[in-house]
Amino acid sequence: MHIVIAGNIGSGKSTLTRLLSQHYGWTPRYESVDHNPYLEDYYRDIHRWSFNLEVYFLKERFRDMLAIAQTPGTIIQDRSIFEGVYVFMANNKAMGHLSDRDYRTYMELFEQMLSIIKLPDLMIYLRASVSHLVNNIQKRGRDYEQTMKLEYIENLNQRYEDFINNQYKGRVMIVDKDNLDFENRREDFSSITSRIDKLLYGLFPIEN
Repeated sequence: MHIVIAGNIGSGKSTLTRLLSQHYGWTPRYESVDHNPYLEDYYRDIHRWSFNLEVYFLKERFRDMLAIAQTPGTIIQDRSIFEGVYVFMANNKAMGHLSDRDYRTYMELFEQMLSIIKLPDLMIYLRASVSHLVNNIQKRGRDYEQTMKLEYIENLNQRYEDFINNQYKGRVMIVDKDNLDFENRREDFSSITSRIDKLLYGLFPIEN
């Protein structure tokens, strides 16, 4: 089974991925951030490095999807290839950071990948307000993230809502994150696992 944690920058995806993997004994797969060779350049000059960064992420996420398909048991993944395309790539295109030529090339590559990969069994979307995201980004203190403009975070949030509500065709569980602290409050984490249990192991569970 393949579970994905989706959400904007600073929404708590990696934390929830870790906690759920420990709780259920699932195998975690984390997004390539710390070792991404383009990320710091991207935040310094988004217009220059958008295409390079997005292609790198697409390559990494496609490789993850192939590996997940061959891995037994349940995999829980920090962000999916679908968000990379329909949220982050689409946002960069809308903000004028990619040429039409580069965007067409990227989308043609992704469309070929779609013939091989399949939708996750469940996507858990961490919905958070912009103020909540900004606070979390400031707390974790990654230098390259501190230069992000508020407009960029706002645009991503709007793209996520459109992606979840209008574009994504798979099964989604929405978690409103602003008033939750699932890392430090047991009852908040339990509220999430209870919902997952009903979806995956309830009366009409997803087939493994």
